[in-house]
Amino acid sequence: MRSPSLLLLAILLGAAVSLQSAADTPELLGAEKTTRLRFFLHDTLSGKDPSAVLVARGEGRTPKPEDPVPFSSLYATDDLLTEGPEPGSKVVGNAQGLYISSGRGKLSLVLGMDFELTDGPFNGSAFVIYSRNTVVTHPVGRELAIVGGRGKFRMARGYALLRTHVLDNNNGDAIIEYNVTLHHH
Repeated sequence: MRSPSLLLLAILLGAAVSLQSAADTPELLGAEKTTRLRFFLHDTLSGKDPSAVLVARGEGRTPKPEDPVPFSSLYATDDLLTEGPEPGSKVVGNAQGLYISSGRGKLSLVLGMDFELTDGPFNGSAFVIYSRNTVVTHPVGRELAIVGGRGKFRMARGYALLRTHVLDNNNGDAIIEYNVTLHHH
């Protein structure tokens, strides 16, 4: 004979799973929306207060002067997002996460970052990019995948088109233009 408490637990777990599944149905989330955003990300590796900091590097890998982000370098980031490319431009959010230099021959990064907006109608909402960024191969236009979101960007999917505005090969500092297309509920 089964224990009544185990049967009750199984029923409660089943109900919780059922309720969670129902909460994520499109009917309850509302119609899908498309939002387009444009901003500039400031990734600073140099100076007294960098926004990207080296966390680890593969054993036996030493940076070369011409390669400020050598293969196997892992960085933690808290980059500013601004309206324009100028460092003094209005701040509209920040991007926090990690990126690793994954290209042995040319600068290529794999990044996982949360882009939170802190101004305007999407204040407090965020989307997540997890994708490969082939910086040198496609400096004019690169496409990265948007894999999720929160707040007004719940269940986001889409893409970000990137263009390098500034890249300092001496210290790795960069300003990147993001043109984002989000499909969300």
